[in-house]
Amino acid sequence: MGLGILDDTKLQHVPGTATVLDDEVRLQEEHAVHDPNLKYDPTGQIILVPQPSNDPNDPLNWPLWRRDMILLTLSLLSIIASTLSPLLAADTLSLSLYFTRTFTDVALLTGYHLLGVGIAGLLFVPSARVWGKRHLYLLGTVILVFSSAWGGASNKNYKSLLGARIFQGIGLAPFEALVNASVGDLYHVHQRGKRMALSNLALFGGAFFTPVLVGKIADSIGWQWTFYFVAIFSGVLLPVVIFFVPETAFRRDAHFNTDTATTRVEHHSMESAVELYQNGRHSQGTGPESPRDSQQPTNGRDEKPEGEAIVQGVHDAEQGPTPVKSSWKNSLMPFNGRKTDERYLHLLLRPFPLFLHPGILWACLIQGTLIGWTVMIGIVLAAIMFGPPLFFDEVKTGYMYTGAFIGALLGFVLAGLIADWSASRLTRLNRGIYEPEFRMVLVIPQLIFGCAGLYGFGITSNNTTKYGWFWPDFFFALEVMGMVLGAVASALYIVDAHREISVEAFTCLLVFKNIFSFGLTWNGYDWLAQHGVKPVFMAIASVQVAICLLTVPMYIFGKKSRSFFARHNVFFKISDKISDFLEFWR
Repeated sequence: MGLGILDDTKLQHVPGTATVLDDEVRLQEEHAVHDPNLKYDPTGQIILVPQPSNDPNDPLNWPLWRRDMILLTLSLLSIIASTLSPLLAADTLSLSLYFTRTFTDVALLTGYHLLGVGIAGLLFVPSARVWGKRHLYLLGTVILVFSSAWGGASNKNYKSLLGARIFQGIGLAPFEALVNASVGDLYHVHQRGKRMALSNLALFGGAFFTPVLVGKIADSIGWQWTFYFVAIFSGVLLPVVIFFVPETAFRRDAHFNTDTATTRVEHHSMESAVELYQNGRHSQGTGPESPRDSQQPTNGRDEKPEGEAIVQGVHDAEQGPTPVKSSWKNSLMPFNGRKTDERYLHLLLRPFPLFLHPGILWACLIQGTLIGWTVMIGIVLAAIMFGPPLFFDEVKTGYMYTGAFIGALLGFVLAGLIADWSASRLTRLNRGIYEPEFRMVLVIPQLIFGCAGLYGFGITSNNTTKYGWFWPDFFFALEVMGMVLGAVASALYIVDAHREISVEAFTCLLVFKNIFSFGLTWNGYDWLAQHGVKPVFMAIASVQVAICLLTVPMYIFGKKSRSFFARHNVFFKISDKISDFLEFWR
C-alpha cells in the first residue's frame, strides 16, 4: 500500500501511475540503473511523463514559452467566454421590469444558456477527439462575436435575447470543455498543476468578476453594452487565435504515453521493462492518441485483454525519415489530420456510460455541485439584496460579487501553491512513484473553505438585518474559494489518471455542471420561497460535506479502479454496440 492507496495485483503498470523521480533505494532494490533511453527534465531528476517523441511537431517538444503563450491566449478567451454565464446576474430586477417578466423567466435566460453549453459540449467534444481542438476554438470565438452582438441588439424582444443566450452557450462550450484537456496536451505531469490552476481561474475568476462590472455598465450606459463589450473583446482575440494558437492535440506513438499504457503483472523488474523498451524500439508502429486504439498481440504471446496495452520502448528509434517540421502557414489550417481512427458516433455516445465510472462520477460531484450551489447564491443575491433592509440597486448587487472574485483569486493561489508541491512531496515519500490520487489532497481545503462558506452564507444571508452585507459576501468568497480548489483537483485527476479518455471525461463534467445548474435556475426561486434561505443552505452544505468525504474511498481504491477499467472496457462496449447498430449502413 503506497501512502494509503491500495496496490493493484493485476497489472505491473496501471494507467496514470508513473515513475517521475529516480529514487536510489528503489533502483537498487530493482537492480536497475538510471535509464539512458528515458528523457528527463533539465535537472536530470524528473522523468518526463508522457515521454516526448523526436517529432518537432510534438507539442511536448515546443519551447515552454510558446506553450505558455498558447495557454495564456486560451485563458484570456476563457475569461471573455466565461463572463457570459453570469452576464445578467446583477440585472435580474431591472430586466424583469424591462421585459415585464417574472424572476424565473429572467433566470432562465441564464438557464437556457447553460443548457446550450451542455448540449454543444456533447457535440463538440467527439469532434475534438477525431479532428483536434483548433477548429473548435476558432468556431467558438466566431460564435462569441456574432451571438454577443445579436444579444445586444435584441432590445425588448425577450425571445430574441433568449436565442442569443443559447448561441452564447454554444460559443462558450469549446473553452469550458477543452482548455483543461489542452493543458494535458501541452505539458508533462510535473508541469500541469500551476497551469491547470490558471486555466480554472480564467474560467471561474472571470465569471465572478463580471457582475462587478456589469452592474455599473448597465446602470451607466445600458445592459446592451455588456453584450457589445463581449463581442468587441472576442473580435480582438480572434486574430490571435487564428495566427498563434496551433493544434495542441498530437497523435504520437502509444509507447510514449508512459502514463496511460499498461503492462502485465509478470514483468517484475526495471530490467525487464528496459528489455521491453529495447524491443519496442524496433516493433512499435505508429499508434493513436490512446492505448485502447492499438490493441494487438506482441512477441507471440496470447492476445492481451481488451483495454490493455503493452509499454514499449520510449526511446524514439530511427525507424524512417526524420519528421519534417510543419510550417507556420500549415499551422493556420483548422485541421491537420485525424487524431484517432475511432468514429464520431462512437465518441459521441461514450460520455453517457462514463457517468457510472467511479473516478469520473467523483470528479463530476466534486466540481459540479459547488458550481451549482454558486448559482443558488446568485439567486439569493438577486432576490434578497434588492429588498429590505438593504434595498440594493443593480450596481451594489454587482459589487457583492467582489467577494466571489477575491475568493476565486485566493483559490487559484492556494491551488497553485498546493497542487504541484503536494504531488511532488507525496511522490518522494512514495519513492519516486506518482499516483494521480495524490491530487485529491486539494479536496481537504475545499471541504474546509467551501462547506464553511455554504453554512455561513445560509446563516448570514437569512438575517441581513443583523449581519448586513459584509458577512454574506465573506462567506460567498469562501464558497468560491472551495469551488476553485475542487475544480482544479478534479481536472488534474482526470488528466493524470484518465488522460486517454480525458476529453470524454471533461464532457461529463461539462454536461453535469450545466444541466445541474440549469435545474437550479428552473426551481431555485420557488425552493427558496417555500423553505427559506437558511434551511435550504443547511441542507446543501451538508450534502456537500458528504460529497467531499467520498474522496476518502476514492483515494484508497482509486488505483484498483483504474486497473479494473484498463483491463475491462465495460463502459465503451455498451455505447459502441449502440453506435454500430445506428450505423447499420456502414
